[in-house]
Amino acid sequence: MERILVIPQQSMLIVKGSSAQSEKIVMLVLAWKLEAKAMGFFTLAEFLKGMTELQCDNIGKVQQKLDYLKSLLEDPIHFKNIYRYAYDFARDKNQRSMDIDTAKAMLALVLGKHWSLFGNFNQFLEQSKYKVINKDQWCNILEFSRTIVADLSNYDEDGAWPVLLDEFVEWMRDQRGRRS
Repeated sequence: MERILVIPQQSMLIVKGSSAQSEKIVMLVLAWKLEAKAMGFFTLAEFLKGMTELQCDNIGKVQQKLDYLKSLLEDPIHFKNIYRYAYDFARDKNQRSMDIDTAKAMLALVLGKHWSLFGNFNQFLEQSKYKVINKDQWCNILEFSRTIVADLSNYDEDGAWPVLLDEFVEWMRDQRGRRS
C-alpha cells in the first residue's frame, strides 16, 4: 500500500500561523476528513479522495479551508464523530486499547479546552493504576464531560458509568474534602 508521510514541516505549510495546539487539532480534523487510518500517514487514496471532497488541489486552497475545518469542532455531532475517530486513529493498531500516555495526549488535544475538569481528570490519570483506556471508557469520558457539571452535583453513583469515572468522582470528592 502506497503511503505519503506527512512530516511536521509539511503540516506546518498547511496550518502556517497557527499555534502548536491549534495546528494539531486542525491536523486531526483534516485526518478525519481524509478518513486516514494511521497517524502520521495518509495513503495516496485517502489524500486524493479527501482533497477532492474538500475541493482542494493545492496548499493555498487547503489553507483557505482551515476555518471550515476548525468550525467542525463547534458542531456537537461533528465533534463527537471527530472525538470517536481520534481513538482509533491514535491507538496502536495491534492493540484493542489505547496506552495511557497516548490517551492523555489525545484527551488534552480534544477535550483540554472544552472540559473544565480536564486538568483534574489528567491529574487523576497521572496517579491512577490505569495503563490503558478502552473504547467504552473513551466514549464515556466525552459523555461525562458533556453532562456532569464541574461540582459533580448531578453525578449519579448508580449510573452506568465505567469504573474509571466512578473512581475519578471519588478521587475528586476526596481532593475537595482535603482542601476544605
